[in-house]
Amino acid sequence: MATAFALVNVRVFDGRHLTEPTTVEVENGLITRDAPGAERIDAHGAVLLPGLIDAHVHLHGPESLDALARYGVTTALDMAAWPPELPASLRGAKGTTDIMSAGIPAIGPAGPHARMAAMTPLAVVTDAGEAEQWVADRIAEGSEYIKIVMEAPGGGGLEAGVAKALVEAAHARGKQVVAHASSAGAYTMAVDSGADFITHCPIGPPADPADVERIRAEGRVTIPTLIMMEGVARSVGHPEGFAGSMATVSALHAAGVPILAGTDANDEPGAPFPVRHGRSMHEELRLLVEAGLSPAEALRSATSLPARHFSLTDRGVIAPGKRADLLLIDGDPLADITATERVLRVWCAGIEHETAR
Repeated sequence: MATAFALVNVRVFDGRHLTEPTTVEVENGLITRDAPGAERIDAHGAVLLPGLIDAHVHLHGPESLDALARYGVTTALDMAAWPPELPASLRGAKGTTDIMSAGIPAIGPAGPHARMAAMTPLAVVTDAGEAEQWVADRIAEGSEYIKIVMEAPGGGGLEAGVAKALVEAAHARGKQVVAHASSAGAYTMAVDSGADFITHCPIGPPADPADVERIRAEGRVTIPTLIMMEGVARSVGHPEGFAGSMATVSALHAAGVPILAGTDANDEPGAPFPVRHGRSMHEELRLLVEAGLSPAEALRSATSLPARHFSLTDRGVIAPGKRADLLLIDGDPLADITATERVLRVWCAGIEHETAR
């Protein structure tokens, strides 16, 4: 495709509403006000969204990026990948999904994550005195943020003091921390750790209202991964437990806590439930709306909000000077969030990518 193009007769999601049909111009990978000689593309009234941002994935190679891009996910935040050469090989890829990565996560010595066959021993942190060097090693490997894994109390995961030390060490080096927590007890430990983000939400009993209030009061951010929680609840034979996950998200939303769309997409043997890259983002948006978010709020959870909270200042909205990460869809997602599934065209920094259609 030409380096300059203009989408004409397109309705743009501006973060709250759809505009009247307008023109969006792109040149050299960026949205611009004027692109002389641009190729004109008639959108015939279709809807243009900022490229979607999946705030929780697991990447396994270039095929993961292509699967994401085909469904309009133009940025992916990887939450555990090793060896370090893997995320390094995927960063900055042209014409496909852009990534950030936590690299190796921090885990306890005996929890479920420690028993995963593919888990690297470099992930295990047993003493608070190891935290500073462990964090320094991850940053040296290229990690853009730090991931810690909280298990149910007594489950062999990170001890509370170790988790707090890891968070403090990361913050001292200017890095944010994402805490994994998929049970009510682990959720409380994640809140206590001081982590900036809490990913997943409890299956079974919902999060303690006191934890929800602390998350709100302390300015934390959540990534519920409802599509994963639903799958895990079904796979362990307790689908009714997913009601607790939905109740947690409803409570977080009612409290005004920022909620980011993340799927936990993975192709990993031993993962609790397989979640497909790309397609699952549209299922996550549907579940967020079912939990009480408006369609516009759900769209922001996958565009401007993750961009803001992960300091991705060059994307997340359709505006001059921003990356031309764009998703053209057939239908009005503010009337029906499932319209996002009807992908027409996708651009990653102005380069068109094939779609899933």
